Amino acid sequence: MAKKVAILAVNPVNGFGLFQYLELFFENGIEYQVFAVAESTQIKTNSGISLQADDVVAHLKGREDAFEALVFACGDAMPKFSENVGKPAYQDLLAVIKTFGDRGKVIAGHCVGGLLFDITGIAAGKRLALHPFVKGAVKSAIGTDEAYVVDGNFYTAQTETTLHLLMPELLKVLK
Repeated sequence: MAKKVAILAVNPVNGFGLFQYLELFFENGIEYQVFAVAESTQIKTNSGISLQADDVVAHLKGREDAFEALVFACGDAMPKFSENVGKPAYQDLLAVIKTFGDRGKVIAGHCVGGLLFDITGIAAGKRLALHPFVKGAVKSAIGTDEAYVVDGNFYTAQTETTLHLLMPELLKVLK
């Protein structure tokens, strides 16, 4: 039986990355729910397309056991993260990521997703594919220059342009 996936989408989200996850899950019968890292379910892609998420991250907090996997769909994550880190939605984002990691669930992300996994302390000693601009910021994980990396329950791709290389590996664990 396929695993149920929670997808975290920052506002604005990278549509190219998000849509790759959504297509993979839809085409393979993997149940998912998109949670906006925002106060509302109305979000946009970083190219300006409006999207309606299923729910907000605040409503995922405390319900993590309803899902077997977590995907972080990157976007303008780091600039928005640094601007909004004190806001409830971003605190909920970190708490949810940490809970999934502490429970050993499948965690996937691209671009700066691995950096957030590192910030929460769940990726210590894990090899992660990271966007080259954030690789130096990683403290306890091992940032790589690889297109994608699978290390234990962590599935990471360097950017949305290498995400398609990770997808077959992610599909194996989710089906």
